[in-house]
Amino acid sequence: MRGGPARRGALFLLLNAAVFVLSGPFILFYGPFPAIKALAVGAILTSRHPQAAEMFLSAEQARAAVAAYGGGSVVVEPVLKERESVFLDQANGLRIESVSGRSFRGRVLLVADPLSVRVVMPSPPGQTLTGLTAEYGAAAGIGGGGYALAPDGSLQADGLVIADGRILRDTVGEAGAELIGLDAAGTMVLAHMTAAEALERGVRQAVSFTPFLIRDGQALITGDGGWGLAPRAGIGQRADGTVILVVLDGRQPGWSMGATLRDLMNVFVEYGAVQAANLDGGSSAEMVYGAQVVNRLWNVLGERRLPTAWLVAAAVD
Repeated sequence: MRGGPARRGALFLLLNAAVFVLSGPFILFYGPFPAIKALAVGAILTSRHPQAAEMFLSAEQARAAVAAYGGGSVVVEPVLKERESVFLDQANGLRIESVSGRSFRGRVLLVADPLSVRVVMPSPPGQTLTGLTAEYGAAAGIGGGGYALAPDGSLQADGLVIADGRILRDTVGEAGAELIGLDAAGTMVLAHMTAAEALERGVRQAVSFTPFLIRDGQALITGDGGWGLAPRAGIGQRADGTVILVVLDGRQPGWSMGATLRDLMNVFVEYGAVQAANLDGGSSAEMVYGAQVVNRLWNVLGERRLPTAWLVAAAVD
């Protein structure tokens, strides 16, 4: 019968695919692969849908799975297989490079003048990064810090937000928050502070997010960080003041599966960072140069509306 072998082959592949889809989660969560399990659980718990892990594991089991790979020693190691210059913008003191590692691809933006880097918090809350760069006439930008869902469903900045020396958001009060900031001299500040302490320290631009990756030249992430593979974003600084903005793509089989926190830390190490911190990743992991998104977004719906962003001011003619 013509077409019989082809149909049987297609049916065989379809049945195998169905078996894989149905059994895959059970093998992943209950199979003999603890490292893969930890990466998967960590990625789910730090995604926009952490409740998905509860379909297969209790909260205690999930915490135990990631704890085994989130602790231990700090491992500083080369992670970049390729590092290639993509674009040099001498007028704005910018350099964009393409990077890749074992499980990730991404972009690195080097900013020569740290005083050209500023925080913005859109009002009303939530605008796309390309919209923000256009609104502020910025040369480039990446996403910022943490967020909370408002009753109307919009994303609002969480923690502390400081822009040009003004407190734009403070949801932590006297408890303070982990602050990622730049002071009046353009020096990066990584510390737990209240709004008053930040202003006293001279912080001019800041968002809240965790964890810190490198502080005063000391690498901080133990194990793989315990957050699994995901799209990542971060900001750092070299001793000469150069600001390093990093976005690593993820959740895109065939292109980039993502990076661990240890991977992100080690990218900053390879770029000579003495300070570096993690920023909001996932579907917020985005880098814009001019009016163009220069990395590959994970969100199939396109750009996410961000509560805060780091922008690089364009040079004035």
